[in-house]
Amino acid sequence: MNKKEIENILPHRNSMLLLDEVIVDDNNIAHGIINIRGDEWFLDGHFPENPVVPGVVQCEMLAQSVCVLMPKEKINGCTPYFTGLNNVKFKNPVKPGDKFETECEIVKEKVPFVFAKGKGYVNGKLCVVAEFSFALIK
Repeated sequence: MNKKEIENILPHRNSMLLLDEVIVDDNNIAHGIINIRGDEWFLDGHFPENPVVPGVVQCEMLAQSVCVLMPKEKINGCTPYFTGLNNVKFKNPVKPGDKFETECEIVKEKVPFVFAKGKGYVNGKLCVVAEFSFALIK
């Protein structure tokens, strides 16, 4: 999916839609791609001499990646609200020029909640791993 196709599923727009593209494989795992250019709003001041993508933004990238797995009719008209982050671990920094790749899957659903897990990589190196949940609220 390209950015336009992602916008047909996610309600995020402008500077908060973080995914550049996403591919869903045969095992229903979402593989997101985010190219960190260096001019993103979240890098301004984090940190001036050593810009690093904040961990909370990495978690948002994971969450956006997994949301594309939801059927359009299920997410349409809803806002996905984070309800939990568990067992989050940051292993390596994500910096300007990096291609951040996510690998996320839905673990369980209990309406209106969705439970998921994901990992984020740069050049095959694990940067973040997390379990998370969100609620789909009309």
